Amino acid sequence: MSPKRGLRQATYKQRMMRQQMHLDARHDAVAGEQVHPMDEMLREDRLPHIWCPGCGLGIALGCFVSALTKSDLDLDKVAVVSGIGCTGRVAGYIKLDSFHTTHGRAIPFATGLKLANPELSVIVFSGDGDLVTIGGNHFIHAARRNVDLTIICVNNFNYGMTGGQASSTTPIDAVTSTTPYGNFEYPFNVSSLAAASGAVYVARWTVLHVRRLENAMIEALQKPGFSLVEVISPCPTGFGRRHGERTGLDTMRYYHQHGVITHGANVHEAGITLDGKIVEGKFVDVEKPTFLQFREDGLSEILGRNDK
Repeated sequence: MSPKRGLRQATYKQRMMRQQMHLDARHDAVAGEQVHPMDEMLREDRLPHIWCPGCGLGIALGCFVSALTKSDLDLDKVAVVSGIGCTGRVAGYIKLDSFHTTHGRAIPFATGLKLANPELSVIVFSGDGDLVTIGGNHFIHAARRNVDLTIICVNNFNYGMTGGQASSTTPIDAVTSTTPYGNFEYPFNVSSLAAASGAVYVARWTVLHVRRLENAMIEALQKPGFSLVEVISPCPTGFGRRHGERTGLDTMRYYHQHGVITHGANVHEAGITLDGKIVEGKFVDVEKPTFLQFREDGLSEILGRNDK
């Protein structure tokens, strides 16, 4: 075994031991009737999680759980759908009806759930690689139809789980495992893509702004139609370390220094560049009949006219 591989394995074992100690402490707290407020919403048997130190997904999940409990939704009628990737593990950690689907297919799966049972509140929680790179076609058409879905897209600008490859949101000049000399492809602006495709609610926040992110999730959950919350999140293992941000804290400092809150900004001019500002806020909040409402009203009018 090489020294480097041995060090990686030792580091991994240490991390697992720390997480197990944390889990044991939680068990002791439960025995002493000190229960964490989110315990009821998480599958404890699936912990410890797989996310790296410094990853922002734990923060995003915490905001999501808190938003769900404050949204007044009937949790017995909530379904969470995810695709493949680090973000996709959320569906397995949350204690609700949840579905871990194939890569890039979370949105069509969620669409089927909503059309088959309109009473469900269906949430898609996945990453930029899954939703707008491999699943980009499904993303734009669900927004175009205004299917009543809440989309939470965690954007860390790379395929974090499979080795830090470039995705469709990787900024120009960014170094990844598949762009060692810099990225020369124009990236998607996720929020702009959703707005241009017909989304009725679009917001973007970094995981640094936990209260604002949580409030945006609550608004999106309560909004009829295709709603998007874009979550900008650190990935120190796959992306940050290649750009001088070796820890999640380094990236949080960057968010603090470069985040610009501009509600109502022209989302099409709010693209994210390497080392540039990150425009955050609520960009779109409009009213429009959902796909099911539009179809029902149209069929009622046509069938009613034919009956006459």
